[in-house]
Amino acid sequence: MPTFAHLDPKALLKLLHSWEEVDKETAQRIYSVYKKEGKDIATACKEGGIRDEAFLGAAAKLLGMDTCSLKAMVLPKSVIEKLPRQYATSYRIVPVRMDDKTLIVATGDPDSIMGALDDLKFALRSSGIQDVRAALTNQDEVDEAIDQYYGKAEDQESEQIKKALLDKRTEDVIEDADITGAGAFQIDYGLMESLEQGNVQAAAEAAPVRKLLNLIMLTAVKAQASDIHFEPFENEFRVRNRIDGVLYEMLPVPIALAPALIARIKVMSHLDISERRLPQDGKIPIRIGDKEVDLRVSSLPTMFGESVVIRILDRSVVSLDIEKLGFPDDTLAYFKEVIERPNGIVIVTGPTGSGKTTTLYAALSAVNSPEVKIITTEDPVEYEIAGLIQVPVDDEIDKTFAKCLRSILRQDPDLILVGEIRDFETAQIAIQSSLTGHLVFSTLHTNDAPTAITRLIDMGIEPFLLAATLETIVAQRLVRTICVKCKTPYEPSDEDLLSLGILRRDVVHQRFYYGKGCENCKKTGYKGRTALYEIMDINDAIRELIISKASAVALRTAAQKAGMRPLREAGIQKIFSGLTTIEEVVRETLAIED
Repeated sequence: MPTFAHLDPKALLKLLHSWEEVDKETAQRIYSVYKKEGKDIATACKEGGIRDEAFLGAAAKLLGMDTCSLKAMVLPKSVIEKLPRQYATSYRIVPVRMDDKTLIVATGDPDSIMGALDDLKFALRSSGIQDVRAALTNQDEVDEAIDQYYGKAEDQESEQIKKALLDKRTEDVIEDADITGAGAFQIDYGLMESLEQGNVQAAAEAAPVRKLLNLIMLTAVKAQASDIHFEPFENEFRVRNRIDGVLYEMLPVPIALAPALIARIKVMSHLDISERRLPQDGKIPIRIGDKEVDLRVSSLPTMFGESVVIRILDRSVVSLDIEKLGFPDDTLAYFKEVIERPNGIVIVTGPTGSGKTTTLYAALSAVNSPEVKIITTEDPVEYEIAGLIQVPVDDEIDKTFAKCLRSILRQDPDLILVGEIRDFETAQIAIQSSLTGHLVFSTLHTNDAPTAITRLIDMGIEPFLLAATLETIVAQRLVRTICVKCKTPYEPSDEDLLSLGILRRDVVHQRFYYGKGCENCKKTGYKGRTALYEIMDINDAIRELIISKASAVALRTAAQKAGMRPLREAGIQKIFSGLTTIEEVVRETLAIED
C-alpha cells in the first residue's frame, strides 16, 4: 500500500476536517496513530474510517495533482501506446490522456512517481511527448487497468529486457547527449545470446547497456544527485538517486540486466570484472557537455549480487565559496579569522555526508594564494583545486594518512589538510605539525564539537598537547531548504514547537514556512541544502578544562557560556529565517540536544 510519505499529515487532516470528512476528535486520534504507532498516514486514515475518495482528493490537492477514476474510463489504444509496458509495470502507472504534448498518467503511489516524471519525459521524448504529469487515483484500479490494457505477460521479464535493451528508441534515447567515459568498446549486438550464455563481459560492452548506463548517469547529474545506488534484491533490481540527502527511486531496470549493468560500471572504473566476492573501489572520469565530472565507484557483494554506489563529484553544483556555506555573519567573521592564523589545529566534525569536506575545501580556497603553500592528504581527493598540492591516501600500498603527513612536513608547507584523523598516530603527527608552526585542518567523526575533545583524549593524545594546539572545533549538519517557488506560511502546532524545545509564547511574532510541493522541487517541498554550524572557540577557560580531562558536558557548558551556539539553536535560527522547516531541524539535531 502506498505510504504518501511526502504528505504533511496535519495539513491533510485539517483539510479533511474542513471538508467535514472527519471530526476533530477522530482527526486527533488518527494523528496519534500516525505519530506514536509509526503507521503511515494512508494506513492511519484508512483505519480511522476516512473514505478512499476523500483521502485521495485531499492528498491530490495538497500535492498539487489532479484526480481521476479509472473505473468509468475507457482508455484509447492510441493513448496506451504512448507508454511502453516496461514503464507501466515498473512504475505501476497507466496513461489516461494526452493534453497537447503532455502525457497524463494515473498513479496510486505519488511517492514513487515524483522522482520519475523527469525520467519518463526524457525517455519518451522520441514519441513526441514534451512533458509527463501524474493524476492520483486508487492503486488497485491502476493495477487492474495494467492487466486489462497491457495483458498478463507469461514472461514479463523477457518483455522488459527486449524493451529496455533491443528497442531502437532506447538505444537512441541519449544519442545526442554529450557524455563520454573511460574505455571505448566495440558494439556487440549479440547481447541476448551473451546473457543467456553467461558472457557478462560481452553483455557489458553491448551498445544498449552502455547507453542505458549513460542515461542513468546523465539523469543523476542533471538532477544534481550526490550518489547513484544500484541495489540487487531477490526479485528486483533498484536504481535510486540521493538528492539533497534523500533517496528517490529512478529508472526501472529489469533484474536480468543487473549483471551486465554492474559489469559495465566495473569495466568503466577499471575494476576486476571477474571478482564478485570482494568489495572493490574505483573511479570514472566523464565529460557532460563542457564540464568534467568525477564518479567514485564502490562495489559490495551481497546475497543477490553486487551492490554498487557511485558518488558524483560535480564541482559545478558544489559551492566552495566560504560566503555561501550558511555561516551566520558573526560566525563567518570568526571562522575567517581562525583560518588566517599561523599555526594550530582546526577540526570539523560531524557524521558522513554532513558537508565537512566542502567546508574545509571552502576554507582552503579562501586562504589559497601564491604566498601560501597548501598540501592536502585525502582519501580520496574529491575536488581538484588549482594551487593546492593534493596527495591521495592508498591503504593497499600502506600509503596511510600518517605516512603521507610525515612526508608532507618535509615539503615546507604553510597549511596542511589531513582528510581525517582516524588513529593515534595521525593525531599525534598533526599535533606535532601544529607545534612546529603549521596550521592543520582535519575532520573527525563525532556528534558535536565538545565530544571531539574527549574523542582525541580517548585516542591517547595528552590533554596538555590538545590544549596547546587546538584553535577551534566546528560541528555541522546539512538540512534541506524550503523550495522558494512553493514556500508557504503556516502555523505550527504546540507539539511541533515542543519538539524544538520552545513554547508558543517565545515565537509570537515569528513566521513559519513549509514547501507545498511543485514541479521545481518534484513535489517534495525542498530544493537544495544549507549547513548548521556549532563553533567552539578554544579559549583559556576551555584549555584549563581540557588539561583537567573535564567531561564533554562540562566542556559544552563552558563553550555555551562563552557564546557557542548549539546545533539545535543554529537550526532554530534557520527556521526563523524561513530557510528550512521544523521537521528538518528536529531530524538532524534530535540526537544531539535531547
